[in-house]
Parts: sequence; structure tokens; C-alpha cells
Amino acid sequence: MQAKEPVSTGAVLGWLALSALAPGAAHLRTGRRRTGLVLLSCYAAVLLAALGVWLAVDTGDLVGTLMDDTAMTAVIAGTIALGVAWFALIVHSFVVLRPSRLPQRGQILTGTLAGLLAVLVVVPFGALGNLAWTAQSTINDIFQGPADADPGTGIGTDAGTPATAQPSPEDPWAGRKRVNILLLGGDADDNRVGVRTDSMNLASVDVETGNTVLFSLPRNLEDVRFRPGTPMAERFPNGFRLPADPGGGRSDLLNSVWEYADAHPEIFGGRQHQGPEVLMDTIGYTLGLRVDWYALVNMWGFARLIDAIGGITVTVETDVVFGRYNEGLVKSGTRKLKGADAMWYARSRTNSDDYTRMRRQRCVLGALLTQADPATVLTRFNRIALATKELIRTDIPRSMLKNLVPLALKVKNAKVSSVQFVPPLISTGYPDWDKIRGIAAKAIRDSSAASPAVVATGPATPANADSGASPGSSPTKTPEKKAPKKKQQQSAGADDDPVKGLTEGCGGAL
Repeated sequence: MQAKEPVSTGAVLGWLALSALAPGAAHLRTGRRRTGLVLLSCYAAVLLAALGVWLAVDTGDLVGTLMDDTAMTAVIAGTIALGVAWFALIVHSFVVLRPSRLPQRGQILTGTLAGLLAVLVVVPFGALGNLAWTAQSTINDIFQGPADADPGTGIGTDAGTPATAQPSPEDPWAGRKRVNILLLGGDADDNRVGVRTDSMNLASVDVETGNTVLFSLPRNLEDVRFRPGTPMAERFPNGFRLPADPGGGRSDLLNSVWEYADAHPEIFGGRQHQGPEVLMDTIGYTLGLRVDWYALVNMWGFARLIDAIGGITVTVETDVVFGRYNEGLVKSGTRKLKGADAMWYARSRTNSDDYTRMRRQRCVLGALLTQADPATVLTRFNRIALATKELIRTDIPRSMLKNLVPLALKVKNAKVSSVQFVPPLISTGYPDWDKIRGIAAKAIRDSSAASPAVVATGPATPANADSGASPGSSPTKTPEKKAPKKKQQQSAGADDDPVKGLTEGCGGAL
């Protein structure tokens, strides 16, 4: 029996709106049962499949899978196809409702609203497609590391894990317990040649729990040791030491290693741009770890990222003065800082020192980690993507993102602790390398043993962490200058509990 067709303006619009939510409703109402049932069945099948994937697959793994270049291309193509299909569905549903039987005023009204609805149903698909396209473009621009630079193939091999271990879908980390990523802050300037890494933090992440230890190394660490057998170790067998600059400053501190390696390709047989690899290996050797990858952040690009998420809320303990002539001021108190103020808060050394600045940088990182929630990222995605393109230089391969993104989501809900190698814990002028490695080893063991909610702390023990340690990196005594008595006492009086929460001591930074 032929179904009764709607003949009022309200009925036509009502069934048309229902068809936008339940494809096939208008067709069923007008007696086109076969078409209506096919449309509803396909729609229900898609919804059930999506629900099944959502329930069966871990959210982090799902997001990681969507980071794959092929998956992103499929999402873009799928959103275009679905948008066109939904547009055609609204148009066809309007036609089968036979609005021509309505009075002229009703035809004009339903035709106008039907056209508006047809456009509106395309908007979500267009927005999703644009999101996927922007993400794909940003990711492909940033992550250009070699595709075969996965963990377990050389750099980044844990002690006890064969160097020949290969990643697999079941174990993308090739038996690794931890992943170590060097986070660098570079102070780029048009008038400055080379790269100076004034902020150096190594994030060591437990791949199972997401528990992370952030090791902060001071820019002014002296007499840096290089891994034996490397070209830099052959050039500087007793530590990184150069004549003083004409003005009395030094260009042989830890923050100058990248710049020096880039400026002297002859040390590496003429190979150019060895700075990143040398600095990764040097910091890894210093901590008794192997570094998997690095990410160099332009500090002022970082300010644009903070602006893109709408600023960060930080408790500024005391007024922070900045500027060449001390003309700037970040006032004390709990306040929302825009990008430029957040960067000056993190970077200023006026009336302060490197170590206070390192603590403030840690506070800014903690605030960003806490406040960059998924809702904020999604609503401001295009601005964040644009800022990120100008922000990061990294050797992380594109192929590893599908594994690193789920790991990053674990970190957000895990325990993030921090160790800052600053006085009185260590003397930057006369570093105790064994002590540094021992503290790092202890912090990593505690992080690996703890639940995501708690990380134990305690006195440092001898080096050689059981996860993340570098093969052959057990500290051996190398000739060092004898520290003055005062320096030795300062180092000996270091805090026996150096592992802190990421925002501990941040004056209540959120």
C-alpha cells in the first residue's frame, strides 16, 4: 500500500530534517521502502562499526593509527565522499517528498530551508577533512627523519636488548623499556650564526606506563666529556675546552657543542651538520643513556604556540624583569601569560641566574602539559598547527608517530618527575660525572618501578640503569681537573632527594 505523503510545509521540513539524522526516513515515509531500508541499514552498519572500533580499540592506539599518512589520506577522501553523499541525500529526500504539491509560499520556504540544510550537513565533513588535511600537512613538514630510524636499530638501544631487534606491530619498541627524547630550546636570531641550545632536557619515557623523568642539564656545564672512540673525544680527550673568548666569555660549554660540531666538519671527515648527532650522543653519554631522537624548539616559535592555545596560567613568585634595558616586567601573582610574557618569564636572567631560569622553564613546560587539553587543541587546531610548523626541527621519523602519539597520551596521565643537575646537586664548573650517571640511573629505576601515580625517590646509587642505559656507558674515570675544596664540598652537600615533581617549586603553577 502506498504510504501517505506529507502535504504540509511543516511535515515536509520535519521529514527532511529527520532524513539528515536518519538517512532513508523520507523515503520510507513516501512509500519507497526498499531505498529507505537500504539507506537506514547502511547507516546503522556504519554506526555499529564505528562504535565497535571505539569500544574495542584503545583510544591512544586509534589516534596513533590516524596519524599514519595513509590513514590521514583515507580520512580526507572519506570526508569528501561522505559530504557529497549527505548533500545528495538531502536533495533527493526533498525531491521524493514532492514539495511541488505545496502552495507557492510553502515551496519557496521549503526549497530555501532544504538548500540551507543541504549546505549545513556538509559543514561537519568539511571541518573534519580540513582538520585532517592541516594535520597531515603539518606533520609531513615537521617529521622528515629517515624512515628506518626506529628504536632498536642503533641509537636508542637499551642495555640487554640486541641491536638487531626490530620493531613489529605487536612490539613497536623492539623490546625497549624506555624511549629517550632530547628536547632542546634554541635561541634563533638573524644576527647569530649557528645553533646555541640554551635549554636542554632529556625526557625518558616508560613505554608501558608513560611515567617520565625529565632530566634538565645546565647550559654552562664545563669540561663536557665525549663518548670514547668518537671524533669529538679524539679532539678533546680531557673534556671540551677551548681558549677563552676575547671578552672573557666561554664558547666551550654544553650549549656550544652543537654549534662547534657544525662549524668543524673536518673533525668528522668533512661530513656537514653533525651538531644534532654529536649533542645527542654527548648528553646520552653524560647521563649514561642513549638518546633516540631530538626535537629543537625555536624559543620564540614556542611563544606563538602558547598564544595559539590561548596562553598559560602560571604563578609568578616574584617580579621578573626582562629586556636589554630592563624595560619589561612580568608581575608576580597567579596570572594567564601570553606567549611573549611566558617566554620572558622562562628565559630572563636579569637579577637571576641560569638555575632559576631552568626552574622557570620547567614550570612553563608543566603548565603547557597540563593546560593543553584535547578540547583546547581541537578548538584551536589550525592556529596550533601553524605555530608548530615554525616551532620544531626534529629527526623523529614520520613512521614512528603512530607509536609516539599513544605514548604521549599516556604521559599526560602518568607521573612526570624532574631532575635538575644544578648546584648544589652538582658543580657545573667541576662536574662529578659518576654522580650524574648514578642519579640518572636511580631516577629511571624508580620511575620504571612505580605505578603511574607514584614515583619513589631516594639517595642516588651507582650508575647503570637497568632500562634505557647505554651499552658500554658505565662510567670510567677520566682525567679531570681537581676541584677546589670549596667546589668539592658544594657538590658533596647536594640534595639526596633530587627527583621532583614537574611543577614542584613552581609557586603553585597550574
